[in-house]
Amino acid sequence: MTGPSPAAPPRPALDRLRVAALYAGGFLGPFGGGITASMLPELGADLGLSPAAASASLTAYLLPFALLMLVSGTLGQRWGAPRTVRIAYVAYVVVSLLAAVAGSGWLFLGARALQGAANAFTTPLLLAALAAATPPERLGRALGVMGSLQAAGMTFAPLVGGLAAEVDWRGAFVGVAVVAALLAAAGLPADAADTTEQRPRLRDAWRPSVLRLGLVAGLAWGALGGLAFLVALRVEDAFAVGAGLRGALLTGFGIAGLLTARVVGGGVDRLGPGVLVRAGAVGGAVLVAAVGLLPSVVAIGAVWAAAGVAAQCVLVGVNTLVLRGGTAGGVSVVQAGRFLGAAAAPAIFLGPYHLSPVAAVGLAGALRVGAAVLVPRR
Repeated sequence: MTGPSPAAPPRPALDRLRVAALYAGGFLGPFGGGITASMLPELGADLGLSPAAASASLTAYLLPFALLMLVSGTLGQRWGAPRTVRIAYVAYVVVSLLAAVAGSGWLFLGARALQGAANAFTTPLLLAALAAATPPERLGRALGVMGSLQAAGMTFAPLVGGLAAEVDWRGAFVGVAVVAALLAAAGLPADAADTTEQRPRLRDAWRPSVLRLGLVAGLAWGALGGLAFLVALRVEDAFAVGAGLRGALLTGFGIAGLLTARVVGGGVDRLGPGVLVRAGAVGGAVLVAAVGLLPSVVAIGAVWAAAGVAAQCVLVGVNTLVLRGGTAGGVSVVQAGRFLGAAAAPAIFLGPYHLSPVAAVGLAGALRVGAAVLVPRR
């Protein structure tokens, strides 16, 4: 008669610290990307940038981040995940300090682009390392915690950036440099190292099944997470809501995702990731449609917060689907699809919005339903 399976040996203290560093790295990426959102006037005044050029600090980070993630996961596996992540963090420290001391707009925007490029070589490898360090039956829950920290980074970046700008915006970049230096020192858990004998290839990361998930992520995230600007325009045009209240309303999306991501991860483990992705895509379509129809700011705020939960269903579910294959290259491609979708959202939805808010949110809803149809039946 066979006895119960022995419990897994406890992790050494250093390895527990490194697992905690994985989650902290999930927070740093979106935090560093969004930290300039609330300090644009101060940036413009200090560096001689026009409002449009100052706002390009967001795109300057996001675009190289998304494009490089098409290949960064595979390249990072080739070079060795622990070494790649540590070098990327060191690079992030250097360019963050460069942004902090920049005396001209072009130098600052160049530093922001390099920040995004460095982050592209951490995010997918951190997710793959988390999958390697987590039992398969608990992967959804672990990715839910990671998703909550990513939502926290996205939510609190404008707040911290705004507070820093009250004193000196440069201090915010010194702060993220210090955090990145600590994460570089921590490194990755011992079981996160790549154990495959075959050299990772780009063609493996670009398999049809992975590209399909990347399209799902791009459609679903671009038509929900990428629509914050549209919600802000809607409440300003329809209800003359000021900037402070608009910012508070938009924060609800990230806070709801932060509070529910762990529960969503548990649902992924119990029900399966495909079920949660489809539910989040269809539910998000309904919620986005309501933004264009509801006659109350309070109601729109509540709906937008609920949309944050739907977004976490998609994000955690898609990450679980691709990480079941265990490759950083695959998750890298899917994350690139997600952020390219977000980057394309203004170009796709702004024209229809000027025709009619209902047309814009209707288009967003249709794209999310399309994403639900494309989710694999597994």
